[in-house]
Amino acid sequence: MWLASPALPVGGFSYSEALEAAVESGHVAGEADAARWLCDQLQLALARSELAVVARAFGAWQRGDAAHVRELNDWVLATRETRELRAQAEQMGRSLVEWLKNRGVVDERVAVLAALPPAPTWPVAFALAAAQTGAPRREALLSFAFGWAENMVQAALKSVPLGQSAGQRILAALVAAIPAAAEQAARLADSERQAFSPMLAILSSQHETQYSRLFRS
Repeated sequence: MWLASPALPVGGFSYSEALEAAVESGHVAGEADAARWLCDQLQLALARSELAVVARAFGAWQRGDAAHVRELNDWVLATRETRELRAQAEQMGRSLVEWLKNRGVVDERVAVLAALPPAPTWPVAFALAAAQTGAPRREALLSFAFGWAENMVQAALKSVPLGQSAGQRILAALVAAIPAAAEQAARLADSERQAFSPMLAILSSQHETQYSRLFRS
């Protein structure tokens, strides 16, 4: 639950993952559009990419398989389709490393995470933090997805903009879809992961030079 909190000091609240550009371009113009956009992103992007990485990295950290951890980190870096999406993955990963260091828990795996070149990524870092809790993998995946959902709903409230009640309805729709997304992610083998969201990538590229914006991505 702690790891899922938007108050976790990793900067997740400062990203919209191209939602702000979707609003600017007219793809998202209200509550129904925002709900559809985020539910699609959960199923077509997060479940097949970052959430699947968390599932595999969780087991790799438990086994002490540093080679597989590095492969997963390399995959995340190689599949970020825009500069700002890669910067987000690296910044949040580095921030979680610092949080893990400051907890005062002795864990040699944190040094392995911190040394990943050129930077630890958010899904891989989250997987270690979740593995440290002793929680089952399914709960770790639910935590990752719910933290993403809360941050994205807050981005929708600010950028669409929407009221709090609309935001709660969107969050309810995402919460209903998260368990199936987590199960899908857990089933994916390394060869089955994919990061292919062309419209998301296009909008993220446009967001990098958007005239006026609230979010870093």
